[in-house]
Amino acid sequence: MEVPNGSHEMQHRALTPLRVFRGLICLLVILSTAFMMVVYWGFLAAVILRLFSIHYSRKVTAFFFSAWLALWPFLFEKINKTRVIFSGDDVPAQERVLLICNHRTEVDWMYLWNFALRKDCLGYIKYVLKSSLMKLPLFGWSFQILEFIPVERKWEVDESTMRHMLSTFKDPRDPLWLVLFPEGTDFTEQKCLRSQKYAAENGLPILRNLLLPKSKGFCACLEDLRSSLDAVYDVTIAYKHRCPSFLDNVFGVEPSEVHIHVRRITLDGMPISEREVTSWLMDTFQLKDQLLSNFKSEGHFTGQRKEENLSPMKCHVKVMLVLVLTSVGVFYTFFSSILFFKLFVSLSCAYMTSATYFNIRPVPVFSFLKSRP
Repeated sequence: MEVPNGSHEMQHRALTPLRVFRGLICLLVILSTAFMMVVYWGFLAAVILRLFSIHYSRKVTAFFFSAWLALWPFLFEKINKTRVIFSGDDVPAQERVLLICNHRTEVDWMYLWNFALRKDCLGYIKYVLKSSLMKLPLFGWSFQILEFIPVERKWEVDESTMRHMLSTFKDPRDPLWLVLFPEGTDFTEQKCLRSQKYAAENGLPILRNLLLPKSKGFCACLEDLRSSLDAVYDVTIAYKHRCPSFLDNVFGVEPSEVHIHVRRITLDGMPISEREVTSWLMDTFQLKDQLLSNFKSEGHFTGQRKEENLSPMKCHVKVMLVLVLTSVGVFYTFFSSILFFKLFVSLSCAYMTSATYFNIRPVPVFSFLKSRP
C-alpha cells in the first residue's frame, strides 16, 4: 500500500555506492550462513534428530533457524533503520495460531519475521507458498527444513499434500505460526482489475486494495487444526511510502516504515461450516480493504500501540551465534583434512536436493516400528 505524501523527506533513500556495498556484504553473509546452517545444523536437526523425535527435532531446528532468520529483522531494523509500527490487538507470546495476511509485495512474508521474533515464534513460523519457490537454490532447502507447505494453487492437486502436512502440525507442545496469503499472489493494479471484473460478474464485493481471497486452503487449515490452535491472527501490512522489492530491502532504499495491523480472533469467534468460514473470510477482506483505504488517506492505521523494540543485545547474540556456527562449518568443510566432513556435506546436499524435490520428511524410527504388526 503506497501512501501519497506532500513531503518527500524520507520517501526515498538514494542508492549510494555505500548502500550498494553494504547491501552486497549483507547478502553475501546471509547466503553463506544459509548454506552452512542448512547442510550442517539443519540436516542434523531436521533430518537426523527427526528419526527419533519430531517434537525435539522441531525444537532444535527452531533454535538454529530462529537465529538465522533473525538476520533479516536485524538487517531491516538495525542496519536499514526501517521502522516497524504495530497497531490493533496485542497478542501473547508463543501461541499456536493460523495467520492470514494481505499480499502487497514480494517481501510481505519477510516482515512477518519481525513480528514473530517479538513473540518468540520465529523458528516455528511456516508458510503456505507456491511450489515453484521450493526450487530456489538453497532457499528451497531452508523452506523444506522449516516445513513450509508447497502448493500449485489448484485445490484438486493441493488438497492431499496440504492435509498430510497439516496432520503433522497438531502437537500442542509445538508453537506454530502457520501463515496463509489468501489472495494467492502479490497485488498489482492489473491483477486488481481482473479481480474486480470477476467480482462484478459474480456478485462479489469489489475490493480496491486487495484481490479476492481464495478460501479452500484457509478452510482446510482451520478445520484440521482447530482443536490445537489458540487463535486466528488477521494481519494487514502497509508500507510508507512505497512498496519495497527484495533488492530495496537488501540495499536499504525502501521502505522507511512498515505498518502491521493485528486483529486477534479466538477460536470461539470463528465459524465452523465451510460456507460460513468462506463468508467470514470475504467479510474480513472487506474490512481489510477499508483499513487499507484509511491508511492510504491518513498515512497510518488507527490504534497504534507500542511494541517491544528489538533488543540490540539479543540481535547481536543471534548474529554472533550464526557467524560462529558458520565459521565452524567453513573450517571443517574447506580447511580440515578430515574426509568425514566433506562426505557429510555431500550427503546433506544430495539429500536436501531430493527431499525438496519430492517433499520428503523422515518418519521417526520408533513410530514406524510400533506401526508394524
